[in-house]
Amino acid sequence: MAIGLRRNLSMTIAVVLTVAISLTGLGGAWLVHRQVNAMKDYWFDKIQVSVYLTKDVTQPERDAIANELRTLPQVQHVYYESKQQAFQRAKQLFAGQPALLRITTAQNLPESYRVKLYDPQKYAVVASAVQSLPGVDLVEGRSKQLENFFRFLNGLQHLVVYGSLLALLATMLLIFNTVRLAAYSRRRETGIMRLVGASDLYIRAPFILEGAVAGLIGAGVAALGLVGFKAILIDRGVKDVFGTVVRYIGWGVVAETIPFILLIGVLLSALTSLVTLQRYLRV
Repeated sequence: MAIGLRRNLSMTIAVVLTVAISLTGLGGAWLVHRQVNAMKDYWFDKIQVSVYLTKDVTQPERDAIANELRTLPQVQHVYYESKQQAFQRAKQLFAGQPALLRITTAQNLPESYRVKLYDPQKYAVVASAVQSLPGVDLVEGRSKQLENFFRFLNGLQHLVVYGSLLALLATMLLIFNTVRLAAYSRRRETGIMRLVGASDLYIRAPFILEGAVAGLIGAGVAALGLVGFKAILIDRGVKDVFGTVVRYIGWGVVAETIPFILLIGVLLSALTSLVTLQRYLRV
């Protein structure tokens, strides 16, 4: 195995680099997936559905709306916000905009019910249940801008995954050619091994081990790439943009991902080598 790796040093380096690039992309896509989910959980947990009431809403209508909201299984809590409470909240939100505060009064702000859901994804169910009730003016839930942002991140994640899969395909082709060339260059040695009764497994083992070792080294480089991905892109890049207002994945996620990256690198290389040798050993 060691002799084979030295003989095909340039091809071995190419395999290592290709495995490293493809698995870094694949692992990075998984970390992005986990980070996007962490951000969704953080933000969506803080989002409430707002049911704004009409100006001429009556007390029986208020009670009917509140009862309907509390009977929905998707609703966790219902909070009533009066005009005065809405005005106090507006003063906090627009503290830095005095011109806006001057034209804002308690009377021109609507009453509302703030609804906290067990699962913010069920917003449409709650909205459809109360939108047509007498006294309801408007139902607002998740921010469209927030949904568009996560849609962009998911698209970026899919793009990275597809690029990684193409790199994995290129890696398999490169391993295929490397093993085939190695088998051809050592056809005399393997021919002698057959003549003296060596088994197929004994003949295949060096080639499979060469592919597995190259894959393991490439996966090790990819593991270091994931550490850099977490330290630079997430801990610095994402935090510089969002600060402390979102939840970030920890190093435990990276530690969980690295063993799978190493396993994929070894199995991908070993299985590709094994498949390549099937035709060679039947000659």
